[in-house]
Amino acid sequence: MLFNSLDFLIFFPLAVLVYLLIPARFRQIWLLLCSWFFYACWNVRYILLLLASTVITYACARWMEKLEEQRRKRLPLILCILLNLAILFTFKYLDFFLSSVGGLFRTGNVPQFDLLLPVGISFYIFQALGYTIDCYRGDISAEHNFISYALFVSFFPQLVAGPIERSASLLPQIRNLSSLSRKELWDFERIRNGCILIAWGMFMKVVIADRVSVLVDQVYSHYGLYGTVGLMMAVLGFGLQIYCDFGGYSMMAVGAAGVMGIRLMENFRAPYFSTSVTDFWRRWHISLSTWFRDYLYIPLGGNRKGTAKKLLFLLITFTVSGLWHGANWTFVFWGLLHGFLLVIENLLRPLVRRMHAAWNVRTNTAGFRICRACLVTLIVDFAWIFFRADTISDAMTIISRIFTKMDLWVLSGGEIFTYGLDAAECRILMAALLILIIVDILRVRTGLMIDQWLAGQYAGFRIAFVLLIVMLTIVFGQYGPGFDSKQFIYFQF
Repeated sequence: MLFNSLDFLIFFPLAVLVYLLIPARFRQIWLLLCSWFFYACWNVRYILLLLASTVITYACARWMEKLEEQRRKRLPLILCILLNLAILFTFKYLDFFLSSVGGLFRTGNVPQFDLLLPVGISFYIFQALGYTIDCYRGDISAEHNFISYALFVSFFPQLVAGPIERSASLLPQIRNLSSLSRKELWDFERIRNGCILIAWGMFMKVVIADRVSVLVDQVYSHYGLYGTVGLMMAVLGFGLQIYCDFGGYSMMAVGAAGVMGIRLMENFRAPYFSTSVTDFWRRWHISLSTWFRDYLYIPLGGNRKGTAKKLLFLLITFTVSGLWHGANWTFVFWGLLHGFLLVIENLLRPLVRRMHAAWNVRTNTAGFRICRACLVTLIVDFAWIFFRADTISDAMTIISRIFTKMDLWVLSGGEIFTYGLDAAECRILMAALLILIIVDILRVRTGLMIDQWLAGQYAGFRIAFVLLIVMLTIVFGQYGPGFDSKQFIYFQF
């Protein structure tokens, strides 16, 4: 059930209405049933995997709670991690592992199981493992109420594509659902702000991401037919697509949860206004990058064991992060590439600061930040080539063609309007992109999300802006020939 589908348009209002009207003691049970139904709409059999991960992590946390010595708690923790990773490995990485081993040893007829990847499996398993590790560390107490814990793992707005919530943040809110008063539950401002986020996320997804994906898919599918201009349009287009697709989903998830009185973490913070690759990872998929920081990078040693090991830990963390995204060497290479970029940035940072001081560069000016943001965006978008391409060889060929197949003449001949989007569609995309840039500028300058910023504006302006976004989504999100309803990119992870 996609957020941008008619099914969800029917499901969500009904789920919320019943949630707001039923007695307080049934709220958790109702949301859990809604969450399981939401997940079962993809494949009812895979709800068993969700339940298995839920039961394993719940039981291991309760087991650890009964053990007094910290060293004895390692057994249930290790068992929990191994069982969950075994589920993840079997359904996501088994075929990749077998084909890689077969290729390494040049073995023919490698068996392939072709298991259907359960939607969102990496997200809910990492969220459940984070809870177990928190219990082991003593950061939180084990949850005794299985309904509350099951809802924590499977809460439907963020179940299949995050944000990957922390137990210390989400679990107390879930426990508190039954104690919310009617007045708190029917808070008009909270519901209004949640609806604004849903509307803005839908605009990002169906007006921008799904539109630019037509160009991206066409060029990447037949990259041998295109030169510098077409390939650069696809490279920059995919950077825009994945931001508006995943950022739009995250925005809708935060908004949908907010309508029900649950606050989820912000997952994107105007990432293409980052002034360094390090800054980019503070703004992009924040829930995952902080998860790897807290549960992998810091336990490895983080910044505590010297510069050389710190840089090694960065490489390890981002390589694992790349593998988390998919069972393909392209994702591993993409993660490793970002690790190297961070290593280079760390090594060059003292030199760059001395150069700025020697040349009296004013780094606090808007012009400097804009130039740095453009450079970082270009670097990140080139790295996305390995994320989007089918193979590393394809990615290298695309990069080679960008620099060797110059065809700037197509910019004046109108040929670019045959790359998937005609002139009218390109104008719609540019107008929508301008709105996105303005909203992200406001996010950077004010530190506020769009709903928070609008809440402080004149009511007439707020209503007009929301109506404009809804109108644009309805009018320009209804696609004709050549368009279809796109599944969210990160559902496959």
